[in-house]
Amino acid sequence: MTPAIFGISGLELTADERAFFTEADPAGYILFARNCADGTQLRRLTDDLRAIHGRKHLIVSIDQEGGRVARMKPPEWQRYPAGEAFARLWDIAPASAIEAARANAEAMGRELAEMGITVDYHAPFDVRRPETDDVIGDRALGSDPLQVAALGRAVLDGMGRAGVVGCLKHMPGHGRATCDTHKELPVVTASNAELEVDIEPFRTLAAHPLGMSAHIVFEAWDAEAPATLSQKVINDVIRGRIGFDGLLLSDDIDMEALDGTIPERAERALAAGCDIVLNCWAKMADQQAIAGLGGTLAEKSAARLDRVHAAMRAPQDGPETAELLAKRDALLALAEEPAA
Repeated sequence: MTPAIFGISGLELTADERAFFTEADPAGYILFARNCADGTQLRRLTDDLRAIHGRKHLIVSIDQEGGRVARMKPPEWQRYPAGEAFARLWDIAPASAIEAARANAEAMGRELAEMGITVDYHAPFDVRRPETDDVIGDRALGSDPLQVAALGRAVLDGMGRAGVVGCLKHMPGHGRATCDTHKELPVVTASNAELEVDIEPFRTLAAHPLGMSAHIVFEAWDAEAPATLSQKVINDVIRGRIGFDGLLLSDDIDMEALDGTIPERAERALAAGCDIVLNCWAKMADQQAIAGLGGTLAEKSAARLDRVHAAMRAPQDGPETAELLAKRDALLALAEEPAA
């Protein structure tokens, strides 16, 4: 099995993609808006992906957070609020914010599961700060690590109730980044002690089976390499201080925060300790080059992947989706500004 998650170029598999995926046997796949036209088409695509190797469990993943991070869009699918909506409610009613976040995530998870999607790269556990770049911005669940952990746990719980595995991202924290990793490499100068705030939400949820790294340099830990490419950060901070022993994915290695060719980035991320690299742009030459590195999923990584697969359970019984959405909306309305 190639230790990579690959993208798909369009609404259905091309003959070349089908042949390549059959041979390369990637750990999973990631979907974007380019892959999502309507329910019938999307379910057919995910069924095709699952049929390539006929496995009962497979990572078929997506970035579906709500707000501006939504690959499955209205009117075909529901619109969901960004994390900031739940953070605002927390300010006046923390318990209600937790219930709203859980109901929202369960409704979203049901929609994903119906489409054959098993993993959602949600929720961001990044602690927002005044200087946080807008790439996180309203996606954040708050500025207090306890709040972020509590609301993030609710998201993971709601997703899990729907049979979808959520993700701890972006370890060890994206909140201090003052630029967009899609475009450039952030450098964080905070001290080791100051960074305790950033890692606390991840430490609280460290038993979760799936996480994602950040393309950020933390000078206090490794001034030379971003976390994704740093043995020091992955071993000492993510695996050590945070205590995360789940499956660690790189953030998208196509991002401009990283330098070198795509296969070079992939090789460095795996060497640093990422279990799997995420390659999103569906460029066949890049995917072939990653597979051509000859790497296979390490034994420890395979065991971690098995734990992710085990979390892909059947949806639990509960209220109708319409009831979940109505509950969410009623709770979020508590935080709305009163009419003038």
